[in-house]
Amino acid sequence: MAAAHVFSVQPLHHSASPVARNGGRSGGNRAFFRPSTVICPGREPASHELSDDFDFQESVKNVQALLHHHPSRRGLLTTVDHLKRLCIDHYFQDKIDTIIDSCADLIHSDDLLDATLSLRLMREAGYYVSADDVLQKFRNDNGEFNLGLSKDIRGLLSLQDISHLNMGESSLYKANEFSSKHLRFAIKYLEPNLAIYVRRSLDHPYHVSLMQYKARHHLSYLQSMPTRNMAIENLAFAEFTIKKLQHQREMQEVKRWWMDLGLAQEIPAARDQVLKWYMWPMTVLEGFSFSRYRIEITKIISMVYIVDDIFDLVATQEELSLFTEAIKTWDLAAIDSLPSYMISCYKALYTITSDIADMVRKEHGVSPINHLKKAWATLFDGFMTEGKWLSTNQVPTSEDYLRNGVVTSGAPLVFMHLFFMLGHELPEGNNDDIHRVISCPAKIMRLWDDMGSAKDESQNGLDGSYKELYQRENPHGDAEKHMLEMIGSEWEGLNRECFSGTTSTLSHSFITASLNFARMVRVMYGYDDEQKLPVL
Repeated sequence: MAAAHVFSVQPLHHSASPVARNGGRSGGNRAFFRPSTVICPGREPASHELSDDFDFQESVKNVQALLHHHPSRRGLLTTVDHLKRLCIDHYFQDKIDTIIDSCADLIHSDDLLDATLSLRLMREAGYYVSADDVLQKFRNDNGEFNLGLSKDIRGLLSLQDISHLNMGESSLYKANEFSSKHLRFAIKYLEPNLAIYVRRSLDHPYHVSLMQYKARHHLSYLQSMPTRNMAIENLAFAEFTIKKLQHQREMQEVKRWWMDLGLAQEIPAARDQVLKWYMWPMTVLEGFSFSRYRIEITKIISMVYIVDDIFDLVATQEELSLFTEAIKTWDLAAIDSLPSYMISCYKALYTITSDIADMVRKEHGVSPINHLKKAWATLFDGFMTEGKWLSTNQVPTSEDYLRNGVVTSGAPLVFMHLFFMLGHELPEGNNDDIHRVISCPAKIMRLWDDMGSAKDESQNGLDGSYKELYQRENPHGDAEKHMLEMIGSEWEGLNRECFSGTTSTLSHSFITASLNFARMVRVMYGYDDEQKLPVL
């Protein structure tokens, strides 16, 4: 056995979430990455949402027993990986942390699966580990991966998985290229269930895909294996059922709110897709205890879409100027000069934002209303800039367009509301880490949207496209290839914010929301030729 390459492995020292479970701030290791294990305030959802003969707590205990008595360390890490892919790892976070700590030296293994699985789980758990160092032993003097690894299908799958947590490491570019090539070649020789799993892993890679959507496919794969674990399967089924019922209740509440609001009837040109808009917070904001937040964020997203349509399809430039000034004034008395449909929109926007600010004040002791007002004003200014370009036939540079397009995506405004709802406060001084965690997914959204894949919106608004502007500036360039490379670069930037050794005051929930937002973009804008959502 070759000597292990020696290098240091350090846990990240992030500040705890401002809404830590003990009610205060803590300097404990990796608190930043620890999700809440709260199922739902004041109750266990399994108590009345599952069949009478199903004991939820007993199911949790059965899985806990697996984690305490597994005979091998690879088996332990594999079990942890299954729990994460099935979205039930949050019930066992303390034990999972202990397991990852105890198996850390597997990154020195000469086995590709052991080393890469350990590397990925450690990186996700908040350790800084150099991928270049870990993977060095699997590469030849030319930096290429050893050809003998091409037959190790499970090792290649794990190598593919870690390649998408790239923070700019050269070895992970090579890892993606090598694993993709040999997995695609191997598909036709694999047994059917494994072939399906490999194809899905390549088409919808781990880390950049939403595990909520992939979890059922992973469960189907586990059910096809010769040795099944019913404890894990039963808990996964229970989790699916609980989430489905909760999301159905939330959708019903959102739909009632939207119908009562009446904006769809008052502004018929605007989009009427509130259940689709709910899909964003449903997938972005994980956790049973965040039900109210998901509903409130849906309201904010709805208003962004309505305002966007007013700017694109309904109002005159003069009306839009008055609308923008009224938003900056943030006073209901400022609406007298607005058309009736704008008055209704303004009142709804004002009320929703004020209600969220009041909720934050009651829950966290500080009102963010001034920051939220500023965020709305910034969005309106962005829309006004787009309108000015259009009305004056001014063609912005692709760089200027994209900078403004990140704002008008609405993502920064939505994240600002979520930021305060999760109990954060804007610190004095440098907020670059907060900015990047928001700007990276926002730019990913704008670029995907502008590649022309969001045709389902059926809009006639003319507010520009990065793709068109880039093509104008680079007539011989491949705009789509360039944009995909930019999206990849933004993912690397987001990974650096989430998984590098940089100290951050952002909570696990906010970071996860940022990652999930970027993942959700591919779902919402990744349509096929018939404009249908991809089947994950």
